[in-house]
Amino acid sequence: MNDPDKLDQVLERFARVPGPKIMVHGGGSHASELCERLGIEPKMVNGRRITDEATLEVVTMVYAGLVNKNLVAQLQAKNLNAVGLSGADGNILPAVKRPVMEIDYGFVGDLQDSGSTSHTLEIMLEHGMVPVCCPLTHDGRGQLLNTNADTIARHLGIALSGQYEVTLVYCLDKPGVLLDPADSQSVLSKLDPGHYQQLAAEGTIDGGMIPKLDNAFAGLKLGIKQIYLCDWQDITGSSGTKITLS
Repeated sequence: MNDPDKLDQVLERFARVPGPKIMVHGGGSHASELCERLGIEPKMVNGRRITDEATLEVVTMVYAGLVNKNLVAQLQAKNLNAVGLSGADGNILPAVKRPVMEIDYGFVGDLQDSGSTSHTLEIMLEHGMVPVCCPLTHDGRGQLLNTNADTIARHLGIALSGQYEVTLVYCLDKPGVLLDPADSQSVLSKLDPGHYQQLAAEGTIDGGMIPKLDNAFAGLKLGIKQIYLCDWQDITGSSGTKITLS
C-alpha cells in the first residue's frame, strides 16, 4: 500500500485472477501517518487500533476515501468494473459497537450475521462487478465503526460460502508464516491450530499476525474452503502458508 510500483503489481495480478472476486483492504499506515500529522496519537493493542472519535474521523477519510477510491480507479484502469464500498453501502456489514470490557476499543464494530451481506455482493458479482471493501462497518443507526480488515475478509468469505467455493488469501509483506521472523526462507507450507498455539506461546507469532490467524482458523470452521497467507507477489497463495484444521 505504501509503494506505488508494488501496489500496481498486486492489482495487475489481482485483475488476472479468474472468476468472481472481492478485494478487502486496510490502510492503517496511512491512517497512522495522518493521525500523527494532525497531532492524534495512534494507539494499538495486540495489533488492533483503539478508535476514539477523532481517530474515527481520520480512518473514515483515509479508508473510505483516499485509499478506497484510489484502488477503485486503478482497478478500472485494468479493465475491472470495481465498486468501492464501506460496510454501510448496501448494508453489507452491519455491526455493533464493541462493549467495553478489559479494553475500551472505542468506535470499533463487531460484525453481525446478515443476509444483506451475501445478497448485495452476489448481485454485484453476478453482474461482473468487483467489490472493493474498506474496513468500516455501521450500526444501522447512523454510526460508522472501525473494524479489522482481516475480520471483514473472513466474514465476507463465510457469507458467500453457501453460493461459492471461497478461497481467502491474506496478502502480507512476508512470504507467509515464518518460523524465524528474520529469515524469509523459513516460511511454513502449512499451519494447524496446535502448531499455531505453540508458536504464539513462544512469541514467534505476535502483533498483527495474531488477528489474521485467528480469523483464518475461524473461517475454515465456518465454510471457507481454502485460506492462505502469502507474499504480495503471489496473491494465489501457492507459495505461502496454507491454513489447515489438522
